[in-house]
Amino acid sequence: MYALAIDLGTTTLAASLIDTVNGERRSMAGAMNPQRRFGADVVARLDVAVHSGEVLLEMSAIIRAELLRLGSEVCAKAGIAWSDISQIAIAGNPAMQHILLGLPVKSLAFPPYRPLFSCGKTINASELNWPGDASIHIFPMPGGFVGGDTVAFLYGQSQLTVSVDRVGNSYGSRSPVPGSRLFLDMGTNGEMALVAGDTIWATSAAAGPAFEGGNLSCGMAALPGAVSAVRIADEKLKISVIGNVPPRGICGSAAIEAAAEMLGCGLLEHTGRLRDAAEIPSNLAARLIVQNDENAFVIYRDAERLLLLTQSDIRQIQLAKGAIRAGMEVLFDRSGILPGGLEQVVLTGSFGAVLNPEWLKTVGVFDENMVKNTVFIPEGALAGAERALCRDGGFKEVESLAARFRVIPLSGTPLFESLFLNNIDFPM
Repeated sequence: MYALAIDLGTTTLAASLIDTVNGERRSMAGAMNPQRRFGADVVARLDVAVHSGEVLLEMSAIIRAELLRLGSEVCAKAGIAWSDISQIAIAGNPAMQHILLGLPVKSLAFPPYRPLFSCGKTINASELNWPGDASIHIFPMPGGFVGGDTVAFLYGQSQLTVSVDRVGNSYGSRSPVPGSRLFLDMGTNGEMALVAGDTIWATSAAAGPAFEGGNLSCGMAALPGAVSAVRIADEKLKISVIGNVPPRGICGSAAIEAAAEMLGCGLLEHTGRLRDAAEIPSNLAARLIVQNDENAFVIYRDAERLLLLTQSDIRQIQLAKGAIRAGMEVLFDRSGILPGGLEQVVLTGSFGAVLNPEWLKTVGVFDENMVKNTVFIPEGALAGAERALCRDGGFKEVESLAARFRVIPLSGTPLFESLFLNNIDFPM
């Protein structure tokens, strides 16, 4: 029997074909979310969808068509007919899942930011205008902007039942607390969840698309042509490009690395100010130019293109990293587990695949303990959807896991706002 797992991301989509008998992944494919033309992030898309029923239906239609195309692609890769698919699991944030189903989004766009339903939902393929009669499982949405993708990410991990209280450790400890794990998907919505005993504290920090290359002057997703690494050594810059082709843009992880490198060699101040060329006594001064009345750092240039990291780009990175760190600190406050008490930090997403935790320390997202205890899980949400499809009673287990979530809203929260402002600057 075959099943299809789908990670319905705000920026990127991923699908995999699973043999449910042996759990083998037969094929996989990815694509950009075609809804990007309606806005780079969830907030922008909700704004247009809540004001126009026609736009909502259009957004629903194009994502259904793209997911069907992606599913057909993975079937073709494996030599499997679409009619052989018996089950489909879809995990996305609440906005993406609502739009997919063509549901009104007003409850998500305005306080108290609640989905229309929180439990998982099972529908027939025909309800998405897809051929066949496969059962489609939509992952539960605990609340706010914490949705099925976060639940799937955690469900993909098997050890989430340790209770801190039962093992006799007190919250607020600076030494690692057994079972305490912070899960981070540092994509457009910055979803995060902190496991503290039997409770899972979760939130979404609305980091924006900078971490995935969006909202940057030369940003792009981690696709062929994207600059994926930036190194500065001996007053020289070296880049790596995905696909070994001429650079077309810079992906989010490379932008973070570039900022960390510039901080390390004095091109960038801790306030986020990109210094003038005249202030730099080394050969790197030649890479600092003024473009459109703001300072910019040259990542690459040839006769056809000029790739820059501008002062405005640096500000976007600061806003994103400030939101992520502030959201984490709100979870630390609610759970009583200090950063030094985390036993493990689990990163996922295409952004995390090449992300060095040291860069996150340099820009002020991680501390030393988090750097030492960080692991990366590829395709976290997709892996969770696959696991649910392959286990007897998997979706009942998913519901039980989702019931443990306690969602903390950040919008309008004084603590978050003050922490956000405190974390805008880079560490000194």
